[in-house]
Amino acid sequence: MEDRIEVLCGCYEQILFGYKVQPAEQWTATSDFTNHSHTASLSVVAVNNRFVATGSKDETIQIYDMKKRVEHGALLHHNGTVTCLEFYGNTHLLSGAEDGLICVWNTKKWECQQTFKAHKGKVLSLSIHPSGKLALSVGTDKTLRTWNLVEGRSAFIKNIKQNANIVQWSPNGEKYVVVIQNKVDVYKLETASIIGTISNPKRISSVQFIKDDVLAVAGDEEFIRIYDVESQKCLCEFTAHETRVKNLYSFKYEDFHVLASSSSDGYVKLWKLNLQKLNTEPLLLCEVNTSARLTCLSVWLPEHGDNKEKTKAHTSAEKDECPKTKRKVPEDKDENSDAEEAIEEQVVHKKRKRTDKQKKKQTNTD
Repeated sequence: MEDRIEVLCGCYEQILFGYKVQPAEQWTATSDFTNHSHTASLSVVAVNNRFVATGSKDETIQIYDMKKRVEHGALLHHNGTVTCLEFYGNTHLLSGAEDGLICVWNTKKWECQQTFKAHKGKVLSLSIHPSGKLALSVGTDKTLRTWNLVEGRSAFIKNIKQNANIVQWSPNGEKYVVVIQNKVDVYKLETASIIGTISNPKRISSVQFIKDDVLAVAGDEEFIRIYDVESQKCLCEFTAHETRVKNLYSFKYEDFHVLASSSSDGYVKLWKLNLQKLNTEPLLLCEVNTSARLTCLSVWLPEHGDNKEKTKAHTSAEKDECPKTKRKVPEDKDENSDAEEAIEEQVVHKKRKRTDKQKKKQTNTD
């Protein structure tokens, strides 16, 4: 494997920056490329092991081929700012935008296979379950929605009191978090209920699971905090930048975890995390000054798929059916395959609950 890390960040100035990071005893970051495909500010960037996808206020998704180092083309389907992008392995890309749509793209031919009218307002965030069978989304209609990607339909809708700006699955898919202003609600998949809430002093702009029970949180301040998901206690707090932290991205490199952060101060920094001593301040590996107003961040690693460790679930799920494909889901279940059934059980439970309420109301009326 090529011993190279590529830090990718977009900005208000319409440019995607690529910085080549050379891991060594002393990590160094040097400018590698710039791409000016968009005609408006970038809003989101996503990667798999070959492509980089960027979304923008110009309503387009631009694809950049990291292997050939060339522009691969543009995806035109959304009306309004593209707000969220996420790859599922090497096979699919999901996109959400201000038009309320979620699109499922096949990365072989770059065709839009499925379109969901996801939200009445804007789609603010989406996240794909590790099994590839489910996706979560939140929007400005104050709903949290679950999507069955196997059958290409809505599976569950939950009304929330406020607009949530972030939703994210845990690495094992057993939990997910929903961010509203300065709070992180932690949900358990089996019950779809909140099992705890993390409160941050300021509005939250980004969260990243370091592992299943450890979450990094950043917001409208110079600090990054590391929380224990189970107890919701803050394990560590450190000053990362001079101004507010805009984005976080975590990945594993060799035998340790790295947290990348970007800020309104124009800096991108890489931090080495000690998972055995999370109460200690992370080590700064390297930093680079982009001199730009940064909006989004990701990291590309050769041969790392979607930059997460390959698991049995991830490998087998790539064989699963996606919307409007002819392949069928294998009958063998992996560790995440019960996710879909859990959501269906929630739907049945909710319907029964509503029916019981109606019967009770009728009895009282009689």
